[in-house]
Order: sequence, then C-alpha cells, then structure tokens
Amino acid sequence: MAEVAPPQAIETDQPPLPPSDQEQQQQQEQDGDVDMTPKGEDSEEQQEAKEGEEVEDEGEKIPEDACETLYLQNLNEKVRIPVITETLFSLFKPYRPLHPVIAHRNVRMRGQAFISFPDVKSANEARKDVLEFPLYGKPIQISFARGRSDSIVKKSDGDEKFDEHKAKRLEEKKKRRRDNPLRQKAQAKLKAEETGAAPAKKQRLQMPDEYLPPNSVLFIQNLPEGTTSDDLREVFEVHAGLVEIRTIPAKKDIAFVEFVDENAATVAKDALHNFKIDGETKMKVTYARK
Repeated sequence: MAEVAPPQAIETDQPPLPPSDQEQQQQQEQDGDVDMTPKGEDSEEQQEAKEGEEVEDEGEKIPEDACETLYLQNLNEKVRIPVITETLFSLFKPYRPLHPVIAHRNVRMRGQAFISFPDVKSANEARKDVLEFPLYGKPIQISFARGRSDSIVKKSDGDEKFDEHKAKRLEEKKKRRRDNPLRQKAQAKLKAEETGAAPAKKQRLQMPDEYLPPNSVLFIQNLPEGTTSDDLREVFEVHAGLVEIRTIPAKKDIAFVEFVDENAATVAKDALHNFKIDGETKMKVTYARK
C-alpha cells in the first residue's frame, strides 16, 4: 500500500492574521497577567485600602466639645470607691490616664467618676474604645466633661492659671448650691422656725363647685348688681321647701339659699342654674361647700 505524504502548507502571499481579542484574553488568563476585575469597579485590594482610609479619617475626627477629661456614668454603685477608681485606672491604662481618678461617696454623685488624659486625642480614643464596656455587670456611659480638670490645667497652664481656674470653679460651685431650689426651701423653713413665723402653707386644690356633693344649701354666684334678698326670694320661693336666703354685704354678687333638705335644694338648683334674674345675666347655682 502506497504511503500518503502529509499535506503541505499552502503558501500564500498574505501575512498571518493577528489573534482576536478573545484569544488574547485567554492567553493572558493562562499566563496569570490579566486583571479579572470588571471595568469601572475597584479590585478587592483597592476597596480594602479605601475602607482603611475612611476608617482612619473617621477616627481622626474629634468632637468640638472634647477636652482632656472624661465623665463616666452608670458605674456599679455597690463597688467600693477605692476599688472602682483602681479598676478604672487599669482599664484606661493603654491611653495613659492621669492620677487621680475622681469618684465621690455622696448620694448625688454615686455611680459617676472623672478621669483625665495628657491630651484630647488620647481622651477621645479612650471614650470611643471603652464606651459601654461591661464593668462589674454595668455598661459604662462615657462623655466629655463640661470643663477641664484641676490636674490638667495645672500641668498644661502653670500655677498662675491654675489658681484662676480653681477660684472660678469654686465660685461657680457656690452659685449652683446657692441657686438650688431644694436648698432655698430648706433655708426658708429653717429661718421661719428661728423667727417663729409660720411657714407658708401650700395652697390646697379645691374641687370645682360643679362637682360638690349634694346638700340642702345652694351657693348662688354671678348675681347682677343691685340684686336683693327679696329678688332672690321671688325667684326661689316658687320651689317648695325654701327656708332662708342669706346675702353677703361685702360681696353683693353672691348669696346662699337654704332648703329643708337635699331633694328640695336639688330641684331648685336644676331649675334655676343659668337663670337670667335680670333678663341678661346668667346666675350660677351650685351646692355650697360644707
């Protein structure tokens, strides 16, 4: 059997075609040189770098009310003061806290403390990192103190500024105590006891006339000027059981009308409330206070 020679390449004068885009991409993928990230999107490494930059920028922002001292709340009141201050100092140790940690035994300041740091940046980092840390079973609430502590002022501004700061702080403290309403009330009571004057009695709230319990005496109000007992008798005697009519010389717009019993008084009250005794002015009729 005759051997068949392999086909020979046909020679042409045309140059070879360049590889298509798809063939180039496939070749690059095989070589490991292609970026598989879709167009318009960042790679995973780029996204992580951007996120890191955003977190860093956010961490550098310090609130406008920031200072070197933090105010701690919601501390466990059952823990003794020396223990809580030592624990707080150890807890904030990575942020270089300054001695002493301030905590008070009085009732008003229980569960609260103040701790200072060398600078505002350290205080801000400590505030963010330790916020709501569960210390002795209670999450710590942290905010910046309203003013700078004595230790910070003395360290950063010197003795002269410290003396001014301390004097101003003590004056503000005295003013707050002086203006405290509870303190003012206690002082007024003590002064009244010393002088023998009776303390001012708190005004008791009275039940409105419309809701008073029934009785045999009616209280008449809003009488027109010039109303006499005879005028009232003429109006009220049409109802059975009238006993007496009493006017008040000092206050001519009121009067009392008495009946034999509650039932007779009730009938007259219901009939004559808002009655215009002079044709214009409505008189108010209620039960009298006992």
